[in-house]
Amino acid sequence: MPKKYGVKEKDQVVAHVLHLLLTGKLRSGDRVDRNEIAVGLGVSRVPIQEALVQLEHDGIVSTRYHRGAFVERFDEATVLEHYELEGLLNGIASARAAANPTPRILGRLDALLRSLRAAKDPRTFFAAAAEYRRTVNDEYAGPRLHAMIRASQQLIPGAFKVSYQGGHGDVLPFYEDETAAIHRRDPEAARAACVGRSYGTAQAMLAELSRRRVFTAPDDIGPVTAEPVPALAGSDVLRSEPSIAL
Repeated sequence: MPKKYGVKEKDQVVAHVLHLLLTGKLRSGDRVDRNEIAVGLGVSRVPIQEALVQLEHDGIVSTRYHRGAFVERFDEATVLEHYELEGLLNGIASARAAANPTPRILGRLDALLRSLRAAKDPRTFFAAAAEYRRTVNDEYAGPRLHAMIRASQQLIPGAFKVSYQGGHGDVLPFYEDETAAIHRRDPEAARAACVGRSYGTAQAMLAELSRRRVFTAPDDIGPVTAEPVPALAGSDVLRSEPSIAL
């Protein structure tokens, strides 16, 4: 596979391992084959080791002395926990924004909300959503909270999120509620909008993973309308895109 210029090799390996997880090629307890990654991506052992350190820090793999790296539990509960944490952490920053909104931030969020309403395709919508989250977090999250939010977004890459259709219509009302809560200085409502958005996104992603036969469809997930999408090629996921917080 040709190297991708401008993409750190470590990040390329991380994206590759996540792609294997999200397509069911790696499952809970499986050993991560470093030799296969080195040959497939054309990288040395150094970026592979760096990637595994990051993945272990993020709770996706665990390393065993003299045995290698193995996939941690990856199931419906893992995805739900991932989004629960993402919602709670972003909710902290959003609640702070509602407690002390400035005209500059309110104007920026209003503009981004208009972009979200006008978006005609998932990629445009989720790019605006990512900018919305960055705007809030850059202003109201400290370094530690920033680091925790980044880690909470690692599991589901942006390229995977935008590959399913119809999800943005379900997410928009939560951004409407969050923006309204920040305007009226209601921290708890802003926090609740973030938690609700993350829970709804978790349901959509679980339905998509079930559709791709990564998971068996959970009983508690209601019907989610999703247009058929082609299977992701490795190059689709390995493209270096920031994780998008829906």
